[in-house]
Amino acid sequence: MTTVTLKKGEGRTIKAGGAWIFDNEIESIKGTFKNGSLVKVEDFDGYPMGSGYINQNSKIRVRMMTRKADQEIDDAFLMMRVKNAWEYRKTCVDTSSCRVIFGEADFLPGLTVDKYEDVLVVECLTLGMEQFKEKIAAMLREVLAKDGIQIRLVFERSDAREREKEGLSRYKGILWNCDAMTEEEALFYARHVHIVENGVKYEVDVIDGQKTGFFLDQKYNRLAMQKICKGKKVLDCFTHMGTFALNAGIAGAAEVMGLDISEYAIEQAAANAKRNDLSDTVKFRMANVLDELPKLYEAGERYDVVILDPPAFTKSRQATKNAIKGYREINMKGLKLVSDGGYLATCSCSHFMTEELLKKTVKEAAKAVHKRLRQVEFRTQSADHPILWAADESYYLKFIIFQVVEEK
Repeated sequence: MTTVTLKKGEGRTIKAGGAWIFDNEIESIKGTFKNGSLVKVEDFDGYPMGSGYINQNSKIRVRMMTRKADQEIDDAFLMMRVKNAWEYRKTCVDTSSCRVIFGEADFLPGLTVDKYEDVLVVECLTLGMEQFKEKIAAMLREVLAKDGIQIRLVFERSDAREREKEGLSRYKGILWNCDAMTEEEALFYARHVHIVENGVKYEVDVIDGQKTGFFLDQKYNRLAMQKICKGKKVLDCFTHMGTFALNAGIAGAAEVMGLDISEYAIEQAAANAKRNDLSDTVKFRMANVLDELPKLYEAGERYDVVILDPPAFTKSRQATKNAIKGYREINMKGLKLVSDGGYLATCSCSHFMTEELLKKTVKEAAKAVHKRLRQVEFRTQSADHPILWAADESYYLKFIIFQVVEEK
């Protein structure tokens, strides 16, 4: 097997427990290989570091699969990883719909698998994981079946742009039709997957919905907002499928408005409100949130609860400076709409917008609009998206609930 040797003083990430080796950390590569092949990794002095897969198309040159020098990456190894991932979810979260495999944090770098009731959605972002994805999906079906869970459909959503950096084309389509449905029936089923989360019913489109169809990472943050929103007037910004708005509604909010720029998202949200008999309480409107919030303020609208769940304003370290301006602006506009003694829930789903940076930005926003913030709770992503210490990329979602108090 090909051997990758690190430069002296490099490999700090994997030595701390991470999974990535960058191109500028490598001293030499001995042996012939194809991109995506498994390679052995050793430190500058020959000390064995484990093995992973290599791709010279990527700045992340090697992604580690194991830290054990003599570990074979065979079926038994992959089954061990799959079983460990599922056992962890059974312990930590509601598994009716959850993320079953979360890439590096489950020691299967580049692979994500989400479960929506009896549908699995696979996302593979790396060349090295392409050789394993179908086998791992089959193993996962087998493991779930032993717990009495029969998977009807496995759909692949490997259509993210990150694949192009790996030299891969983007792809989405049926991986396995496990229930003898016709192709037309299977595609219809994939567009209309029914799930229940926190007591709220949703229809998920795993073909054209964002990411794999639904944002599972906010599950328990949505639940945390239920107690805050009871009896309140609520504004949910960037509502997408209406998830926070519907959690507010089912908790007994007096009045809820959800805003999103996507017409498709608003249609989905309204259908979900109807599905939960909440159409009289929970309303949705298509709008550019950044433009709409000042209009609401000028019109004299105020809310007991404002929820800000924007898309990632930055997906690279270089764009962080502009992202800070975006987060500061949206929080200033949101804070101005919160009644005295009301609540603001604000978050960032960008890895590069660190916890410290987000808190600093929100603090600056509050100061600019003369509001005082009292922190109720700080939260992160749901436990089915585990944060692997030393793998900073696995920690991306920050969610803070504040009480907003006028300066007086």
